[in-house]
Amino acid sequence: MVCDRCITVVRQQLEHLDMQVSEISLGTALVDPEPSENKLSEIAASLKVLGFELIDKDKDKLIERIRNIIIELVHHSDLPEHVIFSQVLSERLNKDYSYLSRLFSDKEDLTIEKFIIQQKIEKVKELLQYGELNLNEIAWKMGYSSSSHLSNQFKAVTGQSPREFKALENNSRKPLDKV
Repeated sequence: MVCDRCITVVRQQLEHLDMQVSEISLGTALVDPEPSENKLSEIAASLKVLGFELIDKDKDKLIERIRNIIIELVHHSDLPEHVIFSQVLSERLNKDYSYLSRLFSDKEDLTIEKFIIQQKIEKVKELLQYGELNLNEIAWKMGYSSSSHLSNQFKAVTGQSPREFKALENNSRKPLDKV
């Protein structure tokens, strides 16, 4: 789950399956009663139809938590220049960053750093489309050291400069769960 609408849809689906949702947040849901194996299969099938996946392995849960923390930081807060993702992840998950990095890379075929960059570029696309901030303000908001650093990274990822992207009528963004 990567947004508030996702949480709402999952909550509705679980309640539709006669589960009492005691707590739900990005990537987790606590339900009563404890679901049986058959009920878990039913929940998994119903969520799959909606484009969600039931995660029950510890390592998969950890990877999902890594993804959710990065999405939360990038898309739902202003990034200070000094944010150190490795430190934040390590502190929040109470795990050594090198372990988290290796686990994420092995499972996702993508480094945490590249995932962060992808998320930041998608957020920059969103901010460019809104047109409320100039490139310097976007760079500051997204924790880049300068607008030229942002522009270089944007072009490396998208093949376009931020100016070229903004000029396109049909500039494409990816849904967060597809990044």
